[in-house]
Amino acid sequence: MPISLKPTAALDGLRLDQLRERLVTDGVNPAHAAGLFRWLQTGVRGRFVAPLERWLEGRAGLRTELETVTETVSQDGWTTKFLFGLRDDARIESVLMGFPGRFTGCLSTQVGCAMGCVFCATGQMGFSRHLDAGEIVAQAREVARLTAERHGERLRNLVMMGMGEPLHNFDATMQALAVATDSHGLGIAPSKVSISTVGHIPGILRLADHPAPYSLAVSLHGVDDDERGRLIPVNRRWPLADLTAAMREYSAKKGRVLVAWTLIDGVNDGEGYARRLVELLRGIDAHVNLIPLNPTEGYEGREADWGRVMAFQQILRHAGLPATVRQRRGIDVDAGCGQLARRTA
Repeated sequence: MPISLKPTAALDGLRLDQLRERLVTDGVNPAHAAGLFRWLQTGVRGRFVAPLERWLEGRAGLRTELETVTETVSQDGWTTKFLFGLRDDARIESVLMGFPGRFTGCLSTQVGCAMGCVFCATGQMGFSRHLDAGEIVAQAREVARLTAERHGERLRNLVMMGMGEPLHNFDATMQALAVATDSHGLGIAPSKVSISTVGHIPGILRLADHPAPYSLAVSLHGVDDDERGRLIPVNRRWPLADLTAAMREYSAKKGRVLVAWTLIDGVNDGEGYARRLVELLRGIDAHVNLIPLNPTEGYEGREADWGRVMAFQQILRHAGLPATVRQRRGIDVDAGCGQLARRTA
């Protein structure tokens, strides 16, 4: 079922060209759109001409406002998780992850998630609604502001790996990223944006034809339909054969696919799984990111033993398949992969 773009009343969900069109429609010189766009996205306001000032007078909700309900800093000193309140009292979580000289914002695209992955806290919540473009952009804007204020650095990377399935909310996600990557605003380089999916095939195919060079990350976690279906129920709708075909098409058109593999003790961390994964990805330009399972209240599985993680990685590398182990950040504050939910404590 196609997903339509939910219109946002706030102006900060509009691309620069759309903002120009809005000004033209209302009889304001579109030459002022760039300055207005910069103010909406960064808070930096220059001098506005009188016609634009009059146009702005009395307009409520120019920008999407997020209420910071809680802010939790990890013991690692580099990771901060935010619980944001939205206009309808819904709540989402976003994460700021810092590395020396590089700061990354992990953004949500939905309240909850409809994909139902059993080891994911967001999937355990169920689905409430899509976020609109302004609500996604507002997260990026807030995380960028805090990066500058607290660390004196620019936010340079975005990963759409927070709450929700980004490709299930394709139009609003693409709209928000067009805004966030515009050089007149936050100026995130499109090549520094990564979009994660559990295998939403229609979205993958649309992303393959999208002109922006965003990266694709596919959460795989299983090498046959039965075992993957137990972890990721949506696999019953979009089975592995169709998913890998979509990944091949994306790879042929856009380049490398990042494959996420969550290693669960006694479930998918054996050497046999590593060898089968090599065969599954044969012919796809892929890089495997190994993720020891992060704990959630709704799933009893445990993270794989470190020795098995290393053995799994070595098998992939020996077969010529690039593989890294994701650096764990923010696990103590439930800010890691698969841990985001709308908790207040």
